[in-house]
Amino acid sequence: MSDAVREPDRIEGAPHPRETPALIGQGAAEAEFLHAWNGGRLHHAWLLIGPRGVGKATLAWRIARFLLATPDPDGDGGLFGDAPALPESLDIPADHPVARRFLAGSDPGLKRVTRTENEKTGRLRDMIVAEDVRALGGFLSLSAADGGRRAIIIDSADDMNVQAANALLKMLEEPPARTTFLLVSHQPSGLLPTIRSRCRALRLPPLDADDMRAALAQAGIDVGAEAEAFAALSAGSVGAAVRLMNLGGLETYRELIAILSDMPRLDRARALKLANAAAARGAEDRVDLLFTLIDLMLARLARTGSLGAPPALEAAPEEGRTMTRLARGPHDARAWADCAQEVGARARHGLAVNLDPAALVLDTVLKMRDTAAGVAR
Repeated sequence: MSDAVREPDRIEGAPHPRETPALIGQGAAEAEFLHAWNGGRLHHAWLLIGPRGVGKATLAWRIARFLLATPDPDGDGGLFGDAPALPESLDIPADHPVARRFLAGSDPGLKRVTRTENEKTGRLRDMIVAEDVRALGGFLSLSAADGGRRAIIIDSADDMNVQAANALLKMLEEPPARTTFLLVSHQPSGLLPTIRSRCRALRLPPLDADDMRAALAQAGIDVGAEAEAFAALSAGSVGAAVRLMNLGGLETYRELIAILSDMPRLDRARALKLANAAAARGAEDRVDLLFTLIDLMLARLARTGSLGAPPALEAAPEEGRTMTRLARGPHDARAWADCAQEVGARARHGLAVNLDPAALVLDTVLKMRDTAAGVAR
């Protein structure tokens, strides 16, 4: 069984959220949870909301570790009747028994729900199924340790099919005593409204360039002077930045800007090189990233025309100058937005029906050239 099957909630090239020592850039969300805990208003279900890769899963594991390792704020005060000091952070020492058990994946008070392997095919399911959620019944029927608390992490709640969501809803409607549900969600609008209404939301925003640099360094990735470029292209998502690094995304984006900078003249050699790279064997992930970056570049062009200024964070040399030249106002912004919509639809259809990736890339570049010619008139 591959690591991807065993750990579908791990981003390739980064530590698992349970292994991440600190959560960077999300102090407000941590403080909000601590405020509820210290005030004795711990909700039974929390919905952790934000873009992919900004730390939602890491926060879920930090909260779960904290819950199982920290005495209740309304406890009896110990042998001498003194109430314990209220915690100021979610940090738990690495040598704490709960922390050690979390790393080993053996804490009896914790259960995580993720996509599982289909026993018939041996492949990872593309959704969380009802059986995955109903299996929590056996976990909840066991005697709880560590003061009787339990924590359940669902990562991600967006992956639940309808049957799984309904099974979870029944548990949220009649929550087990001293059990906290932690739901990770990238797109909460897709969840059942009844699930959202039974959870308290914690919102995690994208990271800025400094936090991005620190978070990547914690994961063992040194981006040096490129932190601003990665922050711009990843929308403040560490997960997206790791994917960019794994697949050479920054270099690809800079090549796209170089091609764009010549437009409406077309550098055919560069365009053919980009297309041929997309057609290489085993390049499926890179092709998907390429079209993601094209969509991002066109969106940044449209925004430049709408706002009258290029992006504050430049992700490639000459990006600001090029975008200012090709998107001089609202009319140009509309042209690039239309271009993005058209090439995006073509790419999705073409990839879905297995059209030649090289032809799709060339078609996209030609559409961009035509749009550039139109706005240059």
